[in-house]
Amino acid sequence: MSGNPIRKVALRNLAAHKVRLALTVLSVVLGTAFITGSFVFTDTLQRTFDDIFGDVAQGVDVRVSSEEFGASGVPVEDIARVDALDGVERTAPTVGGGLIVLGSDGAAIQTGGAPAEGYAWFPPEQAVGEPEVFVEGAPPTEVGQIALNTSAAERGDLAIGDETKVLTMSQGMVPVTVSGIYDLDTDTGGYIGVLFTEQQASRLFTDGTHVQFLDIVGDGSMSPEALRDEVAAALPDMKVQTGAEVTEETQNQVSEALSFLNYFLLAFGGIALLVGTFIIYNTFSMIVAQRLRELALLRAIGASRQQVGRSVTLEALVVGVIGSAIGIAAGVALAYGLRAALNAADLGLPSGPLQLQPRTVIVALLVGIIVTVVSAYAPARRAMHVPPVAAMREESTASVESLKIRTIAGVVAAVGGAVLVAVGSRSTGGGAAATVGAGAFALILAVLLAAPALSRPVVKVLGAVFARPFGAVGRLARTNATRNPRRTAATAFALTLGLMLVSVIGVFGSSAKASVDALVDTGVKSEFVLTGPPMFGLPVAAQDAARGVDGVVEVVSSHGVQATIDDEAAYGTAVTGGAIQDVLTLEMKEGTDAIAGDQMVVSETAASDNGWQLGATVPLTSMDGETVDTSVVGIYADNQLIGPWIVSNELYEQFTPVSSRSAQVVLVNTADGADPEAVRAGLEDATKDLVIVQVMDRDQFKGQQAQQIDMLLAILYGLLALAVVIAILGIVNTLALSVVERRREIGMLRAVGMQRAQVRRTIYIESLLIAVFGAVVGLVLGLVFGWAFVSTLADQGLDRISVPWGQVVGMLIGSGVVGVLAALWPGHRAAKTPPLEAIADM
Repeated sequence: MSGNPIRKVALRNLAAHKVRLALTVLSVVLGTAFITGSFVFTDTLQRTFDDIFGDVAQGVDVRVSSEEFGASGVPVEDIARVDALDGVERTAPTVGGGLIVLGSDGAAIQTGGAPAEGYAWFPPEQAVGEPEVFVEGAPPTEVGQIALNTSAAERGDLAIGDETKVLTMSQGMVPVTVSGIYDLDTDTGGYIGVLFTEQQASRLFTDGTHVQFLDIVGDGSMSPEALRDEVAAALPDMKVQTGAEVTEETQNQVSEALSFLNYFLLAFGGIALLVGTFIIYNTFSMIVAQRLRELALLRAIGASRQQVGRSVTLEALVVGVIGSAIGIAAGVALAYGLRAALNAADLGLPSGPLQLQPRTVIVALLVGIIVTVVSAYAPARRAMHVPPVAAMREESTASVESLKIRTIAGVVAAVGGAVLVAVGSRSTGGGAAATVGAGAFALILAVLLAAPALSRPVVKVLGAVFARPFGAVGRLARTNATRNPRRTAATAFALTLGLMLVSVIGVFGSSAKASVDALVDTGVKSEFVLTGPPMFGLPVAAQDAARGVDGVVEVVSSHGVQATIDDEAAYGTAVTGGAIQDVLTLEMKEGTDAIAGDQMVVSETAASDNGWQLGATVPLTSMDGETVDTSVVGIYADNQLIGPWIVSNELYEQFTPVSSRSAQVVLVNTADGADPEAVRAGLEDATKDLVIVQVMDRDQFKGQQAQQIDMLLAILYGLLALAVVIAILGIVNTLALSVVERRREIGMLRAVGMQRAQVRRTIYIESLLIAVFGAVVGLVLGLVFGWAFVSTLADQGLDRISVPWGQVVGMLIGSGVVGVLAALWPGHRAAKTPPLEAIADM
């Protein structure tokens, strides 16, 4: 036979089985949609940020800034030095910093995670770049006036002439009046931009002797590169860049930050595609099994093995192309929905037109097509080697020998994987996690290989529980689920992967919350904890306000300290207001925790890693380049609440610019016999003007940490939901094709008296058994992997392993419900099978 008739047969076969074609295409669509959606979403964010930061140095020829992030900035005295250089037309210092703006209701305007910044306003003749376009009012001209961007004014319900307040770290609450409202080209995502007079901005955001950075406009007599070199020679201790270099550096930083999100989303896309791959493979295996007589007939009339194989592969190619094309469209819709959901959650992301790059289309098409064709190759190869006469006489089934080989290979992989997981879980760090990961991969491979053999005994046991109450119908359903173990295992494996990942995350989240609870219970002594926004902290005024409350005997603040040790960035803690041992449990191993001046105490791990001992000298270098030789006076047991080292209040103030000083938390001790509710009310009243301060007891503080963990878990669960949905649709797909495959059998049962309701019930129970089997295997794997991975993170503070048993039971019950729901349409389709037509259909 020529290739052309075979191609016609393949295409006509697809057209003749529209339901089967739709189900097969759907499995490809689901897998490729997430890949496409991930690329579109991150490309859109990337393009939007590029547009925003593409003008970050608009009109700037040269910018001068400090070498290290967190430094004081550019000395004011350097401005005059730059102004005197040849080729400089004018300079524009930038003075600004973070703040909180109160709305008309007296509450902080929510940014949803976007920045809230204040800056000095300069007249157009002094400013660099495009001046602000005021739509109402005028720029600030005197201390106490501010101008707001349009979206911030709308969010805060503020208008011209309204009086409000802004909260800064250095000055606390500052009363202001809105003098103007201006437009921003990229005024989206909750961003707040507040303009002050230069005098007030300098008072709020600097120490009076520095500016954040200095922009320079040349007079045209030299290139930006030459001007940069001239400025760099005059200011050798500063970072000097051209405007183009600033823009490129900023965009690279944004790209690097977004790359994590991209990898994160693509990882979940890969999971979805992996689940979809098994569905595609399972689907084509069943299609080939259903068509063995047809393919054997082609062989009998002269078609070669290669032609038969090509016909099946051609069908897979068509399905891959159609499914990938639809998946691209679905992925764009998915990206749109994801962006809408994140905007609804008010996460502060900027908005822009969706970006569908040619690369995205090519990758989605290649992945979808290749996965589909490869998934179809194995069943096509089996079809090629089935003797024509045998195939026309009886459908071929998997041989015991091939199942035995798979099972032996699975057992070997399981033993190796179990050993790796056990070994990795006994230590901590990246190497241990990699060992556990290798073991997890081996165990997943073991389940993939051995699942057909495993399914028979497990499904029989499940059938004894779930199917026995239904009598003969239940026994028939159990027989159907065990008769083709390959199909049962492949169908269940998709759900196994989904629930395995869900349970791993569940164990991680439950263990994280348990570890935090234990850390607070054993580590925090104070009765109350004052906290603020995670990225903002608490203003220094919060500590002073709490100290004056009746019933309060001690107020201790924890501050973050940034420095470099041996040219490496290092982050430690400073404690002010009292003794650390009064509010936190600090187990001293050597020396003392009483520090002053240039003294420090360090954790056991920090001491071991760096070779520090009592009396050792540790040079700490500030972000401004100032080095202080500190002396180690104590070594304490590792404490996640404190970090690797603690320095004195004097050194904290020496290393931290005034405008950047803030508290991480404020810990409050009360007097013996003081009424906790009265003290709480007093603290709330004392800090009410500092609207961001939250007053919590220990239990509420634990709840706040748990809420942050739950938010992260919700995002992970949301992304994993797609893999679970694909698995559920895979069960629907398999059952529907199974009904087609068993059409004659169902017709026979109907002919001997089985009622339609009984046919439906048989399909429901069969689906229930398959779903619960997949769920049980997935949950067992997930709990083992979750335990092992959490064990490797013990040195990161996750020293408690907790299993969310309620969630486990809920997932088992949910899997049974999902199994029944997935069988509704296939069961209805099976019940409508005409008995005589089905029996006559050969």
